Amino acid sequence: MTHSEFVAAYQRGELKVEFDPRGAARFLSARLLLPLVMMPILGIGVAIALVGWVFTGLAIIALGIVAPRHIKRSAPHFLLQQALRDSVAYDELTKAGVMRTAPVG
Repeated sequence: MTHSEFVAAYQRGELKVEFDPRGAARFLSARLLLPLVMMPILGIGVAIALVGWVFTGLAIIALGIVAPRHIKRSAPHFLLQQALRDSVAYDELTKAGVMRTAPVG
């Protein structure tokens, strides 16, 4: 199925789109480089806590832990929106086996 057929069928409600939750989380994490973003944020939080701003540092550390988990949990929604807008993303998701489509009914 081509991207334009996928978008048209989805908008008409003729397609059921399924995501592998773990695969979607891994795909999005790799695409956004979440581990490389999370490590500096945690380091900044530790540094701020050690300087004396303990609660601010702990809040930044918590943000550095919670935000990537929230992003991974919301990965199917993010990836569906991206697949609807971008044909390259649609092709990558279907080839990786992260997204599957099936007719409704």
